[in-house]
Amino acid sequence: MSATTTSAQILRYTAAFLSETLSQSHLRHHIYTTFLQKLSSSDQTTLKQLKFTSETLENSFSTPSSSIRSSSLRLAEELLCKSENPFASFLLSLAYSNCRRPIDASICLLDLFYADPSLARVEIAPFLFEELFLIHFLPILEWYNDQRNKILSSLSLNSDYNSDDYSIVSNTTVLSKMSGDQATSLKDLESDYEDLLDENCRNFVGFFKEVLRNRDGGQLIVPPSVVLQKSKSGDKFDRREEKKITTQKFGSRNGRYNPMWTEGDVSIEFNSNGVRNLSKFPSLIPERVSPKIFIDERSSKISETASIHRLETTLESCTYDNLNNYSSSDSEAEQEEKIQKTASFDTRQSQSKKQKQFFLAESSRSPDHLMEDYDNQAGEGKLTPPKDFVCPITTHIFDDPVTLETGQTYERKAIQEWIDRGNSTCPITRQKLHGTQLPKTNYVLKRLIASWKEQSPSSDIAKSEVVKPVNEPKFKSAIRSASPNSVIGQATTDGTMSELRLAITELCTSEILRESELAVLKIERFWQEANMEMEMQSLLSKPPVINGFVEILFNSVDPRVLGATVLLLSDLGSRDDSVIQTLTRVDSDVGCIVALFKKGLMEAVALIYLLKPSSISLIEMEMVDSLIGMLSSIKNTEFPKMFIKPEKASVILLGQILRSSDEASISKIVRTILSTKAIENIIVSLEAEGVEERIAAVGILLRCILENGRCRNIIAEKAELTRLLESFMLVNDVERFEIVHFLSELVKLNRRNINEQILHILKDEGTFSTMHTLLTYLQNALQDQCPIVAGLLLQLDLLEEPRKMSIYREEAIDTLISCLKNSEDPVAQIAAAETVLSLQGRFSYSGKSLARAILLKRAGLDRSYKTFMQKDQRHQKIFDETQETMEEEQAAEWERKVAFVLVSHEFGLLFEALAEGLKSRYAELQSVCFMSATWLIYMLSVLPDTGIRGAARVCLLKHFVSIFKSEKNTDDRALSMLALNSFVRDPDGLQDLTVHMKDILKGLRELKKSSVLAFEMLQVFSEEHDNSSDLWNHKELAQEDCSINGEVLSIACFKGKIFSGHSDGIIKVWTCKGTLLQLVQEIQEHSKPVTSLVMLYSTGKLYSGSLDKTVRVWSITEEGIHCEQVQETKDHINSLVVSNNIACYIPQGVGIKVHSWNGSSKLINQNKYVKCLALVHGKLYCGCHDNSIQEIDLVSGTIGNIQIGAKKLLGKAYPIYSLQVQDGLIYSAGPSLDGANVKIWSTSNYNKVGSLPSTLEVREMVVSSELIYLGCKSGIVEVWCKKKQTRVETLQINTNSKILCMALDNDKDILVIGTSDGRIQAWELS
Repeated sequence: MSATTTSAQILRYTAAFLSETLSQSHLRHHIYTTFLQKLSSSDQTTLKQLKFTSETLENSFSTPSSSIRSSSLRLAEELLCKSENPFASFLLSLAYSNCRRPIDASICLLDLFYADPSLARVEIAPFLFEELFLIHFLPILEWYNDQRNKILSSLSLNSDYNSDDYSIVSNTTVLSKMSGDQATSLKDLESDYEDLLDENCRNFVGFFKEVLRNRDGGQLIVPPSVVLQKSKSGDKFDRREEKKITTQKFGSRNGRYNPMWTEGDVSIEFNSNGVRNLSKFPSLIPERVSPKIFIDERSSKISETASIHRLETTLESCTYDNLNNYSSSDSEAEQEEKIQKTASFDTRQSQSKKQKQFFLAESSRSPDHLMEDYDNQAGEGKLTPPKDFVCPITTHIFDDPVTLETGQTYERKAIQEWIDRGNSTCPITRQKLHGTQLPKTNYVLKRLIASWKEQSPSSDIAKSEVVKPVNEPKFKSAIRSASPNSVIGQATTDGTMSELRLAITELCTSEILRESELAVLKIERFWQEANMEMEMQSLLSKPPVINGFVEILFNSVDPRVLGATVLLLSDLGSRDDSVIQTLTRVDSDVGCIVALFKKGLMEAVALIYLLKPSSISLIEMEMVDSLIGMLSSIKNTEFPKMFIKPEKASVILLGQILRSSDEASISKIVRTILSTKAIENIIVSLEAEGVEERIAAVGILLRCILENGRCRNIIAEKAELTRLLESFMLVNDVERFEIVHFLSELVKLNRRNINEQILHILKDEGTFSTMHTLLTYLQNALQDQCPIVAGLLLQLDLLEEPRKMSIYREEAIDTLISCLKNSEDPVAQIAAAETVLSLQGRFSYSGKSLARAILLKRAGLDRSYKTFMQKDQRHQKIFDETQETMEEEQAAEWERKVAFVLVSHEFGLLFEALAEGLKSRYAELQSVCFMSATWLIYMLSVLPDTGIRGAARVCLLKHFVSIFKSEKNTDDRALSMLALNSFVRDPDGLQDLTVHMKDILKGLRELKKSSVLAFEMLQVFSEEHDNSSDLWNHKELAQEDCSINGEVLSIACFKGKIFSGHSDGIIKVWTCKGTLLQLVQEIQEHSKPVTSLVMLYSTGKLYSGSLDKTVRVWSITEEGIHCEQVQETKDHINSLVVSNNIACYIPQGVGIKVHSWNGSSKLINQNKYVKCLALVHGKLYCGCHDNSIQEIDLVSGTIGNIQIGAKKLLGKAYPIYSLQVQDGLIYSAGPSLDGANVKIWSTSNYNKVGSLPSTLEVREMVVSSELIYLGCKSGIVEVWCKKKQTRVETLQINTNSKILCMALDNDKDILVIGTSDGRIQAWELS
């Protein structure tokens, strides 16, 4: 029967342990370190979280603020409840104890004994194990003692052996007489003993937890039975047969060479007294003899006495506690029953007291205590000398120290023998010595050593080491093993260590490369088989051994040997910083390792990672290409098990290089990465267990995206982001921002549905709430980082339909507005404006915002949009029409959602911030604020009117008018026009624009030829004004007198140039600059009057027709025109129209000549005398002398009559003087028979649709998009509104001349007129 345990006892012992732990910070840190060492090879994410949580708890323990303490404890509890880990259970017990929740604290502490019983009872809480568990485990001790005696019963021991004396010395003596089977049985017994303790600990944890939950005593809880036999499934173990302990000699293995530090044969053996007999042992590596062999019997007795005393105290307190638990409210029967149980318990205590004393004596003996100050030679009681007092060759205290020119100090005899052997370098630094003559003795150091020896007498030291005070703190956590016997494993280890020392000597002293290589392979095998024991690590970490490994790296060409050497150096360096210090002491050593890596020894990158070279050094050593090459080809490569995977080290080193390189170097490195397959392996690192690797991968991928945005599509397709989200809580602020920046760039894809899928992953996956984490980080981020964090947070919040209230949304938009208004930080202002613009959600394939291109398209500048898209090559994949439609719908829905929450926030407060940005002196900030404001103002015309337009108009109207008036860039003017159009739709906005009407109209006229929106806005303004003359105004720009060349018979305009044809056959080329017509060129190729000048805009060619019966084709350059081709005709050319294939002209007689460019011609419409022509889309329109108008299809030859001719009245003809065809309408000008000199016809059905009631004789006519110009015989030009068909203005040219020709320069809204008196006039629509 097991003894009973009450809830009061459990709470008392756990509270005592936790109280003392909380009161001693050094004890807590020791326990933390123990746990972290245990977890060092587990999941790095869990490790980081637990470190973070322990720091949070420590903050709560030390802070004086109650609010901070409570918040830290809540956060710690939230984090720990999600983790199933012994360390988490321990930390949670501390948190509950600090919150005064003793039962919860006790349960969590008991969970530790369930999760890892061995660690709990040996390392963490041996006090609790003794007080709570040990009293129940006395049957286990009896069983163990019985089994052990059976194994040892066949041995013939000497007379001083006692079965109850289990000291280490006697165990060693027993071991020397054991057979192999007996040793194996004893070791199996020890293992079974440990397993039974673990299993029973777990059983009793459940019992103790039930007792705590049944604190009121309402239910009788029966203790579980002690398990004394392992389950059948656990009977068999896979155990390697222990190697027999053999005696080995150290020194000359083949008679070839004896190291300088040995003077005779060396042997190691166990003598009959159980003590190892050592003769001179090589001093290169100090002998590490197990302290269990040399332990003083006095120390064992003191430890045993202390344990017995503590057990007695424990038992007394248990009895006292049980008696005190009888409350006055218990019934007499219950009290009697309890007294009986206590009496029974006391009887068992007295019976098993001796066995428990044995158990405590064995389980409380700490190897850590035994091993502490081992280098002090514990068996002899000598104090460890300072490192500077010990020769690195002999490892003995200096007797005759000499300091070389390299700064290293050696024993004179040792360094002299080193030099006598032909060496000319320093053994440690490998620097070449200038001479072989040794310097004088370092007397300063020698006196210091003598003084140290006088102050450290061996007797005092021995006493202080062996005798330990009995009243040590009872919660010391350095008890490693509860096993009664561990000598067998120690003896096996000693044999291995002897072989290892031989291999080390071979490595360091052999002058034959192959022998040294074989020694490396042997050492590597020992290292792997021994699972890297601390003693072996200490031997291999000595500078001479490390230098021996480096010699192998310099000289060996065997890949296996080189790999083994790198593996050993990497593992040793990862555990001992002194190894790294030795390697980095000489630059050539580092260079050798780098050279091996560059030649293909990929494992070497792990060692380079440990050496921590600077980024500049890595670049100078040309490591970048090798790292990228490794990541490109590593997919199918297998590596030996190392402390860090080579690919992980490569990613971290590459990230380090990129993080500190300049922009030019980053660009070059990123291009190399993208040109290989390395990026795919870097993407895989986002899922790595180590946080450092994930962060390095984030840094590399972020720079790849910023350099070449197209790669974000590959990253988005292949990246797993869950682990990256978990890293956010485990890194510093700089790395947090790098993660946020990476994620914000990743959701700039050209497919809205994929963007939203990624956002859903960010929002819903991960251990912590991403939105809450971002909100917390936003409140502490740097000012220039806040906009990017706020942008990502806002996008996550908007995945669902906008709610009336959201703390995430409010905080994000407030942050953006605050950054926009912060004029002291223009970088933050620009970042905030760019974030607002990017929220529009439309991106190119390369991740560039399409906001500008989309807005230009909405402003009617389709050409700019198409040009941008062609340059970016957005459509890398072909999608069907249905997919494109769905994508556009999703994008439009997102845009409306985002715009609505932005403009609605605080009743349009964002417009005020953007207005301040438009006033900035920084051009970049102005530009981005202008784009953002344009987009949001445009969206006001799409969104329902909630009264925000008034606030936007007050903040931004004047800014847009100013930009529209002054900006020379057409695209920017078009964007400001788009914003003004939103105000035009509002009656109040239109009223505010009236003040700026003339300036706006001027800009709209300039944009109307390239933007449909400008034309629509002009129509709106026309409809709003009854008097159209208020909208149109012309002024004379320039006038030139060319009367010397006769009449001006023809005019044409093209791209700022004016071409005039004169009656003397000359053609002149002009440019209009200010108020002057500047003559560029004067050329005479025609011999007779130039009757026609026609521009073919599709080819950019000028055609001239003349009475000299030729048609000439001219190319146009900056310098003027050049005749390319001459077409001979048989007739005078009176009026000419052209297309790509033919030219049509009016000959001297009837009909129309159709002349092909191949030289053939034919006569059509032979029954009519034609006065004027117009050619549009393969149809020829003829205005005839008899006032008739025909439409001739040049393909089919069919003729349609638009207007029937009239007979001559009183012998007077009524010809059609001018024809213009535009927008499906035919404008004809002729004599007024019905009161309208200009008639308007439909080309589709020939119906008359309008007329202009001019009373003047019209001789020439041109039509623009808004106006109709009528040139009259009297020298007057009438201007008519095309839409309202009303006269708006009259231009007085010259009363003494006729207007013979007119042309419009649509690029500049200039009207050019040629008159009969040889004048050329230019009028501007102002």
